[in-house]
Amino acid sequence: MGHESPTTEFLGLTFNLSNVLMITVASAIVFFIAVLATRSLAMKPTGIQNFMEWIVDFVKNIINSTMDWKTGGRFLTLGMTLLMYIFVSNMLGLPFAVIVDHNLWWKSPTADPAITLTLAAMVVVLSHYYGIKMKGFAEYGKDYFRPMPFLFPLKIIEEFANTLTLGLRLFGNIYAGEILLGLLAGMAATGFMGVLGAAVPTLIWQGFSIFVGSIQAFIFTMLTMVYLAHKVSQDH
Repeated sequence: MGHESPTTEFLGLTFNLSNVLMITVASAIVFFIAVLATRSLAMKPTGIQNFMEWIVDFVKNIINSTMDWKTGGRFLTLGMTLLMYIFVSNMLGLPFAVIVDHNLWWKSPTADPAITLTLAAMVVVLSHYYGIKMKGFAEYGKDYFRPMPFLFPLKIIEEFANTLTLGLRLFGNIYAGEILLGLLAGMAATGFMGVLGAAVPTLIWQGFSIFVGSIQAFIFTMLTMVYLAHKVSQDH
């Protein structure tokens, strides 16, 4: 692709400025949508409030499909935040990419494994936190030895596998989509015939990428609720 990520050093740590920028942009967009949707609530929702209530119902259905509402209702806000944040993040790099002095500044933040694995690690840590909070440390620890004690090592491996697969699945799908869009843009830059040859595939892939980005946001949110249900359900 011929570009690098802009970085800076601070207190001995290296920060990817592109990631910082895109995380901030995605967060601001989600915050703006949430504020706009709840600014003037009405009994008969219209417009963006109607859209937000659809998101609420959608996430409720996800939670109800994985655990009972009495247990899972507390995760509604988390599910809505993840769904909206990941969807917006997936969409940011689709229209265009901004490269300045061979540094890629504008992209989908979820096209970076550091972002997606951080989100996955956050989900896994939250699942442990709520498991201990709702069951108690002793009862929660016993789950690692059920139904048979010799499965304990496999359950430890499962925790790391869940983190990797949750994060890398999202990263791989979004990154691959942006790579192909970059190749098509490079084809278009070769001249008039290149523009003609790349126009239709680019439009088709843009539409497909929107579909993939939406599905990946749903899958990440669904698996988050599955992991939480696995930890907090009393009948596990």
